[in-house]
Amino acid sequence: MALLARGAVAAVAAVGFSNTTSKQGHQNGGSNGVLAFRGNAFCRAVAARTSSVGCQVRVKRGAGPLRVTNVATLEQETSAESSSKGDARPVFPFTAIVGQEEMKMCLILNVIDPKIGGVMIMGDRGTGKSTTVRALVDLLPEIQVVAGDPFNSSPEDPELMSEEVRKRVQANESLPVTTSRINMVDLPLGATEDRVCGTIDIEKALTEGVKAFEPGLLAKANRGILYVDEVNLLDDHLVDVLLDSAASGWNTVEREGISISHPARFILIGSGNPEEGELRPQLLDRFGMHAQVGTVKDAELRVKIVEERGMFDANPKSFRVNYDITQKELRDRIDNARAILSGVKVPHDLRVKISQVCSELDVDGLRGDIVSNRAAKAFAAFQGRTEVTAEDIRAVMPNCLRHRLRKDPLESIDSGTLVVDKFNEVFGFAS
Repeated sequence: MALLARGAVAAVAAVGFSNTTSKQGHQNGGSNGVLAFRGNAFCRAVAARTSSVGCQVRVKRGAGPLRVTNVATLEQETSAESSSKGDARPVFPFTAIVGQEEMKMCLILNVIDPKIGGVMIMGDRGTGKSTTVRALVDLLPEIQVVAGDPFNSSPEDPELMSEEVRKRVQANESLPVTTSRINMVDLPLGATEDRVCGTIDIEKALTEGVKAFEPGLLAKANRGILYVDEVNLLDDHLVDVLLDSAASGWNTVEREGISISHPARFILIGSGNPEEGELRPQLLDRFGMHAQVGTVKDAELRVKIVEERGMFDANPKSFRVNYDITQKELRDRIDNARAILSGVKVPHDLRVKISQVCSELDVDGLRGDIVSNRAAKAFAAFQGRTEVTAEDIRAVMPNCLRHRLRKDPLESIDSGTLVVDKFNEVFGFAS
């Protein structure tokens, strides 16, 4: 398919060249006319076989400003069609997962408040890290997006709009708005930088005066979740891309003097096994929360997990039906928490104590303070309350700070005992 597509592009280029020089071709015996005929015939044949390759000839005369065209990928269109038909691969229900409460809490809090900054999940292999993250898909709420925009642009928030949508708003155009469930995008370890960031079609820029941009995974993950399994094995050049996008909220693609930027604000979720290596400190600090997952030791729980997994593998659809009620209850609870989150307050004395804990633990920067406040508010909202208590802070603070304590790269991440001890000392809790 790829070879046929390249052949069609080559034929289109040949036809464009023959059209611009047809006059000369007739003077030389009409050879260019034959080339054009053969090129069109070949292009029609390829289009008939692939049904996905266009065969249009566009000729641009004279130098003019480049115009930007966003080209949605065939994969995104196919994915959207599959979702609308209900053919998506069934995932294990989130409420059917036994144990691992710490990991589940961190994921839910990030869905309630995406500005917490994501979750880093580390633990033994075979403990359900990937299963739990992918089960989160069923709980993701719906958001308003501009219809047909490949970047999931918000119709109201300028910070979450692509350049094209922002220009349309400034021109007072009415935007078509639709609702869409938050995306979860998997970032494969072997992905190329072009697949992650997107590509610019240089040929179209030179021949047609069009900056044709094919969005990558960062565009698809905008306003959604970007999940990286085995994140500690990710190539350094992709780590640099993630760091840049996570810091600025924008992705910029530079190719041959052409530059295109689009918003790339996403919840970064990573999972990995500490035995396979640690993360770079710069990337580790970008995760708002850190969850540790261990192997279940209780024999009864292990039997229950094995039985549940066996029933799901035997008949996924009927197994999911058994958890429809609990899934809906949890989804409604998350939606309610998102609705009241903006009204949740943290008393001033508790904010001071949060910063005191961070200061006495020698946490670098203020990201630990910010994340602890946000996570405590999300936790209170999840409980249906509009005021944060010390118990809320105690429940989330170890996950917000434990991965920020390591000063020596050779040290292991604290299990949370240092944070708990310091919290008890500052807040006056009994050890």
